[in-house]
Amino acid sequence: MHDLACQEFQRLARRFNRRSLLQYGSLGALGVTAAGLISGQPLHAFPNPLEQWSDGDGFGKAKACILMFMWGGPSHLDTWDLKPNAPAEVRGEFAPIATTVPGIQVSEHFSRLAKHAEQLAIVRSVTHDDPAHLSSVHHILTGRHAPQVKSDAVPPSRKDSPQIGSALAKLRPSTGLLPQCVTMPWVVNHPAAPGGVAPGQHAGWLGAAHDPFLITGDPNHPSWQVSGLRTIEGVSNGRLRSRESLLTALDAVDPGPFGGMQTRAFDMLTAHEVQRAFDLKQETPETRDRYGRHIHGQCLLLARRLVEAGVTFVCVNWHQDGANFWDTHGDNFRRLKQDLMPPSDIGFSALLDDLSDRGMLDETLLVWVGEFGRRPQITSGNAGREHWPWCGSAVLAGGGVRGGQVFGRSDSQGGYPADLPTAPADIAATMYHALGVPADLEILDRQDRPQKLTEGRPLVTLF
Repeated sequence: MHDLACQEFQRLARRFNRRSLLQYGSLGALGVTAAGLISGQPLHAFPNPLEQWSDGDGFGKAKACILMFMWGGPSHLDTWDLKPNAPAEVRGEFAPIATTVPGIQVSEHFSRLAKHAEQLAIVRSVTHDDPAHLSSVHHILTGRHAPQVKSDAVPPSRKDSPQIGSALAKLRPSTGLLPQCVTMPWVVNHPAAPGGVAPGQHAGWLGAAHDPFLITGDPNHPSWQVSGLRTIEGVSNGRLRSRESLLTALDAVDPGPFGGMQTRAFDMLTAHEVQRAFDLKQETPETRDRYGRHIHGQCLLLARRLVEAGVTFVCVNWHQDGANFWDTHGDNFRRLKQDLMPPSDIGFSALLDDLSDRGMLDETLLVWVGEFGRRPQITSGNAGREHWPWCGSAVLAGGGVRGGQVFGRSDSQGGYPADLPTAPADIAATMYHALGVPADLEILDRQDRPQKLTEGRPLVTLF
């Protein structure tokens, strides 16, 4: 399967150059100019009858954001945008089901989320032209194209743009001990990609001081602890503070790249409120069961605890499942039905219930998205779906988003947007907008050069 993933990217990269895309009619339909392609700008096209890029409500409504990143590229055709009237080789094995909102249907394997449709805004027209995992991750997590697009060979570097949470940490320095930005349960990487780790997951050119606080491991394991907050056995708080004093003295001579972050790290190790925020044992067994006793559900529960304690941005990556994540080149339907959709359905719906019950949903933005969708035509012989960046889905809720709506529309086979195409950068810009940060804001990089936060524009009519 790993080799197939690499071959599929190489095949698509050869097949879909600019000329072949024009022949397919997608660029003409999207209204994308050659100049736009050369400059690497996001796909803002179509006549704009709804004026979706104009000023609107929702700015600054959210105090926090939980990003559920479905690493690998989930099949929009089997989750949020089913095509029951398409040919058999497109529509697949799953049936759509009605939701609580008349006219909106989702997959039968999202039965819990179907009952929350009045809280969900489903975007069915996410589109770009990069079939590579790694560079596509950079696009969605930063709102900017990667330094090297259409590449699975370039690992992270300090030339990358900052992840959304890292930019927020720069713009809104924390006055407390909790980090502003947290990533869990790992930094996503793909064993079939030569570059391995995807770029766009740290602070990039903002510098290491603004990197997300990384939580690793399985929070569902009985002995799990946050490794970054675990003291060394036999080292008392007194000895820990002595080591801090020594480090402070050394920093006075040579501050290094981390500034005051190391002192803050020492404070986090000894602060009761920090330890409590990360402690899932504070939750009742019933609450933990409701989220699902699996790594994804418990990560979402921990994310709720963190935003409740004051963390601004939590990125919950789909975990290392040992089976290529949502990258379902083969056995797409069994993997979705048994391994991928149930934990997502349980965890996401529990998070919606929990935030609603606590009066937090209206000020907490939730985003469910992957780096691209899957090809409409099912691969004969192994029931797989290949990479397909030209159409996919994203889902937003809370944070002032108006639920019970569908934004954009794909064509009859789910291959291309038929209305309101939305770039990954636009999803990122929408997150910034909800959190009260103008998407066109410029900040200085380490060379004091102004850089725009995103290349996108917020979908303000979602609010």
